[in-house]
Amino acid sequence: MLVIRPITQEDYPALHQCAVESGHGFTSLPVNEEQLRNRIDHSIDSFQKDVTEPGVEGYLMVGQDSVTGEVTGTTGIEAAVGLDSPFYNYHISKVVHFSRKLDVHNVVKVLTFGSNYTGSTEICTLFLRPEYREGLNGRLMSKARFLMMAEHPHRFSDTIFAEMRGVSDKEGESPFWKWLQKHFFSIDFTEADYLTGIGYKGFIADLMPKLPIYVSLLSKEAQAVIGKVHDNTKPALKLLENEGFRCRGYVDIFDAGPTVECDLRSIESVRNSFKAKVIITEHSSSQQYLIANTSFENFRATATTAAYDKATDTVHLTPEAAEALQVDVDDYVRLLAQ
Repeated sequence: MLVIRPITQEDYPALHQCAVESGHGFTSLPVNEEQLRNRIDHSIDSFQKDVTEPGVEGYLMVGQDSVTGEVTGTTGIEAAVGLDSPFYNYHISKVVHFSRKLDVHNVVKVLTFGSNYTGSTEICTLFLRPEYREGLNGRLMSKARFLMMAEHPHRFSDTIFAEMRGVSDKEGESPFWKWLQKHFFSIDFTEADYLTGIGYKGFIADLMPKLPIYVSLLSKEAQAVIGKVHDNTKPALKLLENEGFRCRGYVDIFDAGPTVECDLRSIESVRNSFKAKVIITEHSSSQQYLIANTSFENFRATATTAAYDKATDTVHLTPEAAEALQVDVDDYVRLLAQ
């Protein structure tokens, strides 16, 4: 059974392995011990913090095999981005060049540099090790965050967004970045991505063009990947689209991968999840659920079968499931049918 829980310092070796396996373009998991340990510390502090509104908190969780104890992946939430360091993106918009006298009407796309998601909640750091990409594991790693948001909405912004990994080759090079590098920077994509991951973002503000960039002036290769995702990211994008997330014209400043967003209250898993009182017993139900406890500091979520009784608003959980969720009889859990 896979169980989602807050990360601890004992998870550092597994987190480092996930950072190595995630590869190029996964900015939120840099292969840097200091940054990874700092992120664990920040997450531990954030889970223990009593808040009334979203701030600089960052919640990092891991998936753990309840049988072997092995950490299978990571999933995270940044409560409000851009409050302690700038959060940049490009917005794709249109400009019309028109001359009635010459009978010319051209509509061209431009990329405008900005920080429009400042204060919004980011879902991030979703990585599941390849050998565990089966069954409901991927859904659990992603949707556990929505169960948390449904139960503790005051900790998160009204707008939830995710940056999707853009197109890069096997060497980690981005066609979009190659064009920017040629004209404005002198460092390669992997170095720029790594510097951002470890918090060194000053070079972006210093070197990034401040005026809008005409898309038609970019190389054909760069134009072709704007708003496109890496092949490994397509399943994650499809899952979020099914939740109601859509791209509103924002893309990443390094690889031009799309940013997708949704109002918290409109996320399908938030809207369709519900609470029930726990009864611990064996049952014969084959209905699969994603289930989370209602604790925040000791948050737990898993995927398992359960028997829900709508008439009494109770749910029958096996002793194994109850132990994984750290709940007792008459506690409440939040469920999402699969």
